[in-house]
Amino acid sequence: MLPAPLRLTDAAVHRVKNLLEQRGKPSVGIRIGVSTKGCSGLKYTIEYADEHKPYEEVVEKEGVTVLIDPKASLFILGTEMDYVEDTLQSGFVFRNPNEKGRCGCGESFHV
Repeated sequence: MLPAPLRLTDAAVHRVKNLLEQRGKPSVGIRIGVSTKGCSGLKYTIEYADEHKPYEEVVEKEGVTVLIDPKASLFILGTEMDYVEDTLQSGFVFRNPNEKGRCGCGESFHV
């Protein structure tokens, strides 16, 4: 059996549930992808998913569905998605074993 392409922490699951509840319209979950942006080349993207698209991988945990854009699968295989809050900021954090480096601001990465 292959490992999950993405692992969700309990904090990430809780935050995604809250976001989906606040959205005000039905969603199948959220979609994770990567785009070519930032000073290191790639940036994680997160959006609401209204439907499943062909070839997407699906990760489910505690009633939360995360769809993975097929173009992102190889870049995020084995990644842990967390949600972190501290006194200065809050947001999703991706711990990706495939990353070879990040830009100074932490917004983009390269593999």
